[in-house]
Amino acid sequence: MPARPAIITVMDRAARKAGQSLRRDYGEVEHLQVSQKGPADFVSKADMKAERILYDDLQIARPGWGFLLEEAGEIEGEEGKPRWVIDPLDGTSNFLHGIPHFAISIAVQEPRPDGSWGDVYAGVVYQPLTDELFWSERGKGAYLHDRRLFVSARRNLNEALIATGVPYKGHGDLEKFNGIFNSIAPQVAGIRRFGSASLDLAWVAAGRYDGYWEADLFPWDVAAGILLVREARGFVTDFRGGSQPMERAEYLAANEGLHSRLHKLLASALR
Repeated sequence: MPARPAIITVMDRAARKAGQSLRRDYGEVEHLQVSQKGPADFVSKADMKAERILYDDLQIARPGWGFLLEEAGEIEGEEGKPRWVIDPLDGTSNFLHGIPHFAISIAVQEPRPDGSWGDVYAGVVYQPLTDELFWSERGKGAYLHDRRLFVSARRNLNEALIATGVPYKGHGDLEKFNGIFNSIAPQVAGIRRFGSASLDLAWVAAGRYDGYWEADLFPWDVAAGILLVREARGFVTDFRGGSQPMERAEYLAANEGLHSRLHKLLASALR
């Protein structure tokens, strides 16, 4: 493997520091103070504490960079500098219910000349309980620790295990989801909904899942995961096949052969 890039080392260090905090709070999850943000959408003290750790560590490591944070929102950096896109606890509901499936997601996004935000060029997804660090830098591949990752080689839908997210109270379009589900489910070996989009995409990159679709996610949920899949030689598009899925908040990921087949099913369901 190539030498680990300096930017990955910076993100690795910050993610592990925040992960230590999450592990401690996860052990005391029944005592956490939780405030309601919206319908079926909660934020814990653990979530905010992890975000603060990430912010403080990354601000020191890269002065002047901006931030897009799940809890604190957008913090502008110096003109022309990148920004961090961070979800400090992707899988908050799992965490609060004592389900050991959640992650920290950190990505670096480049500015465009017109002032908008362009592609992600580095990212990590870290699962604190399993100590799995998925990372990638554009053009250098995707890795789990030091092992190179590639998407699944399966080509037949009837052998494919597909991940998704299910609309719930106050979030998502259930009618649209049902149409897609009813189109895809009869064709595949199984569908999973584990509750952490960043890990879903990391697992597609690792070949654990063969594909993934979901809509109505925020950039911090998926920014690092999209790069992981693409650097693992997979494809990520929106539901129409467009190459900028974050702009439409629609995500379809798989290897080349399965992506084409899933896209046809999904497009048919949306007609």
